[in-house]
Amino acid sequence: MTVSGLFDLSGRVALVSGAASGMGRAMATALAEAGADVMLAGRNLAGVEKTAAEIEKLGRRAVPVRCDVSQPDQIRRMFAQLDSAFGRIDFLGNVAGEAVLGAPEEIPLEAIEQTWRNIVFGRFCCCQEAGRRMLAAGKGSIVNIGSIASVTAMGRGHIAYVMAMGAVAQMTRELSTEWSGRGVRVNAILPAQVINPGLERRMADDPQLRERFLGGLPRGRMGEPDDIKGLAVLLASDASSWITGALIPMDGGNLAMNPSASIPR
Repeated sequence: MTVSGLFDLSGRVALVSGAASGMGRAMATALAEAGADVMLAGRNLAGVEKTAAEIEKLGRRAVPVRCDVSQPDQIRRMFAQLDSAFGRIDFLGNVAGEAVLGAPEEIPLEAIEQTWRNIVFGRFCCCQEAGRRMLAAGKGSIVNIGSIASVTAMGRGHIAYVMAMGAVAQMTRELSTEWSGRGVRVNAILPAQVINPGLERRMADDPQLRERFLGGLPRGRMGEPDDIKGLAVLLASDASSWITGALIPMDGGNLAMNPSASIPR
């Protein structure tokens, strides 16, 4: 197979959650640009419909669906719609899921539980539904969006988020170990600070926060949603056929940097 053929997703079907905006929208668009048809999921139906319209302009099929990934009944209905619309799934992009911030000594247990449902419970339910179908077909690829918080501490009230993202890393490794021998690869992408509306609001509230972030990013800039596009296509395609169980940083060099290092400018 030629190099270009390794990355060709023509004839494949992907499901991407969180596709109304940010990394979810960028991932779904990249998969469509590589030839895949896509089911787009998110709580913001107007947003996923907008993403679907953009993908259809590329000549690919796009089916938007409203889904709150903290609710397993909605996830199961979404996969039933996938079966009806496409009859198969080749790639799952688990992107959706929000966290509640709060100091460890003050955060309500309900906020911990909600964060867990959004990030861990929802991702696992999607993996389980996709995995059943992929195992029956003997092939497929799953990507969970984790975080650099999957493998390192964050501070600043991120206790619920870090616990949940740590679970995502271990879930990815376990599912890869269980399923890879039966044709289903499972990997995770670990972003650092990628620009989104919530992060923009936090940086507006704390003028020093952007510089603090940049101080830990040797690449010299914040992440952009489109930074995920190449990795998404790689992990969905035959180009990564021997990559599974990996936690792949997308972090501008953050994890590689010693805390006492200085960044040449």
